[in-house]
Amino acid sequence: QFSKAEIDAAVQLLLKLKVDYKQMTGQDYKAGCPPSENLIVSNNGPAADDCDGEDLVDPWNVSASSTKGVDYDKLIVRFGSSKIDKELLERIEKVSGQRAHHFLRRGIFFSHRDMHQILDAYEKHKSFYLYTGRGPSSEAMHVGHLIPFIFTKWLQDVFDIPLVVQMTDDEKYLWKDLTLEECHRFTVENAKDIIACGFDVNKTFIFSDLDYMGASPQFYRNVVKVQKHVTFNQVKGIFGFTDSDCIGKISFPAIQAAPSFSSSFPQIFGGKKDVPCLIPCAIDQDPYFRMTRDVAPRIGLLKPALLHSTFFPALQGAQTKMSASDPNSSIFLTDTPKQIKNKINKHAFSGGKDTVEEHRKYGGNTEVDVSFLYLTFFLEDDEKLEKIKEDYTSGALLTGELKKILIETLQPMIAQHQERRKQVTDEMVQQFMTPRPLNYKF
Repeated sequence: QFSKAEIDAAVQLLLKLKVDYKQMTGQDYKAGCPPSENLIVSNNGPAADDCDGEDLVDPWNVSASSTKGVDYDKLIVRFGSSKIDKELLERIEKVSGQRAHHFLRRGIFFSHRDMHQILDAYEKHKSFYLYTGRGPSSEAMHVGHLIPFIFTKWLQDVFDIPLVVQMTDDEKYLWKDLTLEECHRFTVENAKDIIACGFDVNKTFIFSDLDYMGASPQFYRNVVKVQKHVTFNQVKGIFGFTDSDCIGKISFPAIQAAPSFSSSFPQIFGGKKDVPCLIPCAIDQDPYFRMTRDVAPRIGLLKPALLHSTFFPALQGAQTKMSASDPNSSIFLTDTPKQIKNKINKHAFSGGKDTVEEHRKYGGNTEVDVSFLYLTFFLEDDEKLEKIKEDYTSGALLTGELKKILIETLQPMIAQHQERRKQVTDEMVQQFMTPRPLNYKF
């Protein structure tokens, strides 16, 4: 008799092996059909588009087999989450009394676990709290990093609830070639960008794992409980760890699990164990919380609920997500208006045709055009966006003109962010990062 987590872990391992097999052989795995003898193994990118490739999605890698990006419907089935449907959208609007955020309306947040339970409790005047996080691997954050924070701020505002933000500086030390001091410094720098999103200091606690873990006995106790109830075999299956990974990596998932439990924050919740938690995050983080949700009932705690977002595509196309380690794939929050303009004009993958004549005749493809995809994230006006889609698809709008609209949307947005970040002092960071009671109503 295997537990659900062990079965999930085994399925994840099988899927990973299939992806590895395909990368090695260029063929889809079929039982009983060994790869042909005379196979030439090439390492030049993903296999041809016509085969039904598996997308690779885990907390460290995202790559899609199609230029349209990750097949999110397949991912929902593979991860066993639920689609955010029209009914749930309407319910969020009804319970919050606000129009749904455009990330919800446009399917940028597209999948969930147990969101209905969160709303059930809220309707009965039982509050919940938000938990999200950031792995501080560099000083500069890119626009893709803002997505969960923009949405979390909206949730905090409409539901009037507390938020905890975990800065996993310990994780970045374990995974990257960085010193502890660098990771901790990146935490403070990244916290400034997060604070600049406009979070309410009276309802928000940002914490560094390197600081908080040693200062909070309750937090560490929850970490240890999770560690006791997850086997090495399970994390190997869920995260693909191998025997040569350092032992810090193997135990790290328990640290990302702990903020899902209100008892990890006695200063906020006064030792209450039963405050429900909602985690807005990109779907590549889901493996951590599948593990958390499996463990929770076994240690007498509530399962966290989740809202999953799609990935923010790299400038080069939706096959990979934007990455801070590749400056040409990213628009950074530190970029100047000129840099933004040059990067979009030079690197943003176009869904347009090769010549103006062809484009006028056949139109562009908004499904793969990165400039259009970015506008779905950052242009709030639904009618404007729909008009741009019509004009680009019909050929009336050229790629250069579409890029210009994106540039004029991003330049002021990033300039305003930089302006707000300048106002964030070290004292403010200290205030947000001090363990303390928060204002909230229960």
